[in-house]
Amino acid sequence: MFTVKLQPDEPLALHDQVAAELRRAIADGEAARGERLPPARDLAAVLNVNANTVLRALRILRDEGLLEFRRGRGITVSGSPESGAVVTKARELIEFARGHGYRREELARLIESLP
Repeated sequence: MFTVKLQPDEPLALHDQVAAELRRAIADGEAARGERLPPARDLAAVLNVNANTVLRALRILRDEGLLEFRRGRGITVSGSPESGAVVTKARELIEFARGHGYRREELARLIESLP
């Protein structure tokens, strides 16, 4: 089991801290690909936070491609730190493009036209 260090007095939201610590655990190899994570309720009890805080962090990591949720099988590590970083940067690019008036389709065409 990996260690998670939360700082309640830090300006970063608790769910973002949980997500960051889990990313670090995956990057450091403390949580390897294919490893099953404890249930969110158990993680919340250990971290002394609400289960919804942990679930929010887990959903963030699922959306980044680092975790996989399977009914009846729990949550497993499915990605690498590199794939999670690429997804994060892609989301940032989409948000940046939206801020400059580009739609997703226009951004995709732009990327495809690059050498």
